[in-house]
Amino acid sequence: MAGIERDNPSLKGVLPKEYARPGLDKQRLGQLIDLVTNIPLGDQESRSRDILGRVYEYFLSQFASAEGKKGGEFYTPRCVVKLLVEMLEPFKGRVYDPCCGSSGMFVQSEEFITAHGGKLGDISIYGQESNYTTWRLAKMNLAIRGIDGQIGHGDSFHNDRHPDLRADYILANPPFNVSDWRGELLKDDKRWKHGVPPPGNANFAWVQHIIFHLAPTGLAGFVLANGSMSSNQSGEGEIRKNLIEADLVDCMVALPGQLFYSTQIPACLWFLARDKKNHRFRDRRGEVLFVDARKLGNMVDRTHRELTDDIAKIAHTYHAWRGEKNAGEYTDVPGFCKAAKLDEIRKHGHVLTPGRYVGAEAAEEDDEPFGEKMKRLATTLVEQQAEAAKLDAAIAANLKELGYGG
Repeated sequence: MAGIERDNPSLKGVLPKEYARPGLDKQRLGQLIDLVTNIPLGDQESRSRDILGRVYEYFLSQFASAEGKKGGEFYTPRCVVKLLVEMLEPFKGRVYDPCCGSSGMFVQSEEFITAHGGKLGDISIYGQESNYTTWRLAKMNLAIRGIDGQIGHGDSFHNDRHPDLRADYILANPPFNVSDWRGELLKDDKRWKHGVPPPGNANFAWVQHIIFHLAPTGLAGFVLANGSMSSNQSGEGEIRKNLIEADLVDCMVALPGQLFYSTQIPACLWFLARDKKNHRFRDRRGEVLFVDARKLGNMVDRTHRELTDDIAKIAHTYHAWRGEKNAGEYTDVPGFCKAAKLDEIRKHGHVLTPGRYVGAEAAEEDDEPFGEKMKRLATTLVEQQAEAAKLDAAIAANLKELGYGG
């Protein structure tokens, strides 16, 4: 460990050095060393597959799953991070995460660039994490993959380690509905341009911290609890109204339940844009894209859901609406997506819940006359009842033959 820290200055004082303590099972430790020693890390195939990095991430996810709320604070499910990255496409510039956990956002941003033929050196990474143990995990996660990043340790609200940063892309998963963020000490903070966030909930403090750190043409995508889309408590509705009227809100995505290890609170994605006129794509001023993805995803076990092919569907919808090259024409899809003008959002009281805007899914056309349909269904019912009676009789006869009949 000392040797690794010596050769990697970014890890100085970060790695654990507990492997000589008497309480550690020496036989188990020897088995672990043998196991790791025999992983083929040096050949080209292993390097391209990032084996050590994926092993590290696997253990993070397993720990998060086993520990529930306690373990989930540093781990955002891979599919959620992938959706944020695929939608924002952070190809070039400064990428920032003010509550970076174990640095999953940065790892997948670099994976995205590599997968699309870009150069890893095209992005600069900035992050901050308040939990000391999680901050160490973040530093190790980046070092394992050879990624350079400026990751500060400290509270982003009270000890901002990147005060002058204006990022091109911000990706984040702030902790939901934090009530003990000591907001009463920051009532006059320069970040609260759109209203003072309530001391009992940090959601809109995170939103405004993110806006403060956005470059003039910057884009942000982050996870928040569903309540942020409609809450009117303690002035939150007024802050949300001010954000909408300032034309900062670009897109809202309602997520399906059971994606997160740490909470059962329903979540959504917010996307903000400093300049919606953005010369690279179409002019999106005065409009917000709403996507209702609550019915998407697949259950991978009894308690957790994942987004798979749905990620491309949602990202492609956003890119088409933004007018990106080769993304095709955007059209509203009832029950899934809707591009709404500011006037329509005002009529809904500045509530940003996608379900309010996308409407109901189009029903399949049915041109069968009602009378004929009822006749057909009645005939089918009689046939099924007759079949059920035959099965009941067969079951009764079999039971009688086995000596269990009445």
